Amino acid sequence: MNTGILNMQRLRTLKSNMPDWMFVLWAGGTALLSYSLVYALRKPFTAAEFDGLEVAGMDYKIIVSIIQLVGYVCAKLLGIKFISELKPGTRLKFIIGSAALSEASLLAFGLLPAPYNIFALFFNGLSLGCMWGVIFSFLEGRRTTDILASIMGVSMALSSGVAKSLGLYALNQLHVSEFWMPALIGAFAFPLLCLMGWMMTKFPAPTAADIASRTKRVTLNGHQRWQLFVKFMPLLIMLFGANLLLTVQRDIKEDFIVCIIDVSTVSSWAFAYLDSIATLVLLAAFALLSAVSNHLRSLCLILIMSAIGMGVIAFLGAEGAALGLPTTAWLFLQTLCIDIAYLSFQTIFFERFIACFKVKGNVGFFIITIDFVGYLGTLALLLFKEFQAPHIDWTSFYNSMSVYIGIICCIAFVCSIIYIIHRDYKITGVRVISLKRKSGSVTQEGNLSATRQKELTTA
Repeated sequence: MNTGILNMQRLRTLKSNMPDWMFVLWAGGTALLSYSLVYALRKPFTAAEFDGLEVAGMDYKIIVSIIQLVGYVCAKLLGIKFISELKPGTRLKFIIGSAALSEASLLAFGLLPAPYNIFALFFNGLSLGCMWGVIFSFLEGRRTTDILASIMGVSMALSSGVAKSLGLYALNQLHVSEFWMPALIGAFAFPLLCLMGWMMTKFPAPTAADIASRTKRVTLNGHQRWQLFVKFMPLLIMLFGANLLLTVQRDIKEDFIVCIIDVSTVSSWAFAYLDSIATLVLLAAFALLSAVSNHLRSLCLILIMSAIGMGVIAFLGAEGAALGLPTTAWLFLQTLCIDIAYLSFQTIFFERFIACFKVKGNVGFFIITIDFVGYLGTLALLLFKEFQAPHIDWTSFYNSMSVYIGIICCIAFVCSIIYIIHRDYKITGVRVISLKRKSGSVTQEGNLSATRQKELTTA
């Protein structure tokens, strides 16, 4: 018994004394793999086309995407409260329960006859909607959070292509049916995700130096969440609006890429290959940002990069056809430019925002709220596309959307830079004035004390 306790104490000491680079490799790699496995449970069905299938006169794949997205949006709405109030002790149970429900829903998708199996994917979306916030809660509030979040964030860019490639491989090489392919991939992902969840519970808690640098992360009740939103309302409205459009753009590209381009012109593994290259570029950019110690400067750089990325998206939407870019080059630019903006807000922006303005709260609240707004927009767009404009060509529809979304996002990001600088200047100015007043008060008290002492001496 004593030996066991001693070994546990030694293990805790070893983890607390672990070098930063070793912790980054351990925690970053675990988080990256964890969310990649979440994608394997959620996204493989996007590789299927379901040709010729309809539900009530509507395209089967669009209905499946909408049903899953409804579940995902419901999870985001519930997550605004749940993630904000999440306690560390419940995180592993949540991960295991969510993964189990997700795989069960994929099995139901394969077992139930079409079109009734579409409802199974509602529970798939519902079970996975809060996973990002739960996994991120293991990483936030540390001096190394920027690089950890960057490593985790690029899993979105990497995993989407890998999930599609795995799906296409199962369909084309293993000849698995379109309905059973998601469950097959999920069966491999489920136990691995549970293992990664257990491993994340072994991360050491943030140190005193971490808390001093990034502020202590606390839970938020309903009143505190509203107060926080009101305090930064202009900025949050601009960012939530821009991220709504970003999420719409990204989800349309991810879920309907097989309808936007001719996938027969690229190999099954092209998506994974291109996304891997984009991932390396993003990781390098975020790693450089992690070296910027000034939080305000880091926020401005993130917004500038995001504005440039969305400017390129708008240009490709307007002039992409005239440029005659190869399909692979077009895919690479789309992934890189969208994800450099989208992933910034999913990872490091609000981490730096909390540290810059000494916000009492947690990153999970911001991310889950921004996700809810974004996916609500994607759902609305899919419904509009299906019911109001069902015959629009996907390619022209996507290019037109790119122009408008790119321009609006650029404007929102520039205005956000102005707001952040102005807000920081006001706060810094107040601090300087306060310090000067205190200094003047001390000097005045010192002078009065000296005068009074002279009077007493004379008397």
